[in-house]
Amino acid sequence: MRIIFMGTPDFAVPVLEALVTAGHDLVAAYCQPARPGGRRGRELVPSPVQVRAEALGIEVRTPV
Repeated sequence: MRIIFMGTPDFAVPVLEALVTAGHDLVAAYCQPARPGGRRGRELVPSPVQVRAEALGIEVRTPV
């Protein structure tokens, strides 16, 4: 099944991984844009879903 995944926080990562493990075709993952973080809020920190989706080779899209 072709799926577009939508999620951002940590608890969405196991769901994303379960879909991949089940053999579904993940077309893209939509999540919130990177937010300021780190020291003094100068670095953009990507969401947990974005980090995992990129590691799995899934296209990541964020709203503008």
